[in-house]
Order: sequence, then structure tokens, then C-alpha cells
Amino acid sequence: MTENPASVVDEETFSVRRTIRIAASVDKVWQAVTDPAHISRWFGQTVLDGAGVGATGTMTFPEYGSIPLRIDALDEPRLVAFRWGNDDAQDSRPDAIDEGTSTVFTFTLEPVDGGTQLTVIETGFERTSAPLANLEDHRTGWDSELDKLVAYVEAGAGEADAGGEA
Repeated sequence: MTENPASVVDEETFSVRRTIRIAASVDKVWQAVTDPAHISRWFGQTVLDGAGVGATGTMTFPEYGSIPLRIDALDEPRLVAFRWGNDDAQDSRPDAIDEGTSTVFTFTLEPVDGGTQLTVIETGFERTSAPLANLEDHRTGWDSELDKLVAYVEAGAGEADAGGEA
């Protein structure tokens, strides 16, 4: 598995960023970060009511619950942005996206020698219940989840079993 640097927090902009490399084509990585069947294999169990901007659904994690999710931007196969109501400091999850307290994570994909460079930036933590605590929780979360993404895609998983070409 490709080794990648850890996520970083920018307390001035209330954002988390991580840039990784994956030894796979942009098309494979794109499928892994946009197709709910693939996302569910490396991240949280994902259900969406469509595939374009405005599609809504949930991402569910064991022992954490369901988080409302919406696609806010899409530029295939270069960029996808999801808005979610994922405030780790709250005791419960909202039933729907709250524009006032939700954060947005954006995946940007670029072809590079030997594969794909993926950058995730999550913003909006200043609107959460505990900005600094949430920044740290999501920093460690992106380290774990994106390491799972690298392992999943580089293993070639999902090519025939998750609902399409990976």
C-alpha cells in the first residue's frame, strides 16, 4: 500500500486537508469516491437518491449513527463535494442537512505518474458546536478513512463486485 502523509489542520481557516497518492487510475479512484456501493466498502455505509448535484442520502457508521449527506458540487472525474451534518461533538446526529452547522468535504483528483493524487479538504468547522475538537476528530478520521481508500483501490477491490467498473 502506498504510504501517505497525515492530514493537517488549519485553525485559521477551520479546515482539514490531506493529499495522498493512490497507485490507480483517476477513473478507478473516481468510482471509489462517488459510487455509493464503493464508498460503502471503505468509508461509511452510503445511500444516495441520485448521482448528481443535489442528490441526498445518508452515510452510516457502526456505533455512530446515520449522517445526512448531500452532493454539493460535481465535475467528473475531477471534483466532488459532499455536505454532511457530521458534528462529532454533538450527542446526536441531525435528521437533515443544516446549512448553518454542516461541513463540506471536497475530493479533488489529479492524474500523476503512477496513479492519482487525491486531495480532501473539509471546511466549515467554525459553524460546529466545538470547532477545535471537531477539527481534530476529523483530522484523525481522514487519516484512517483515506488509508482505507488507498488499500481498497490499490487491492483492485470492487472492480466486479460493487456495481460497476472501479
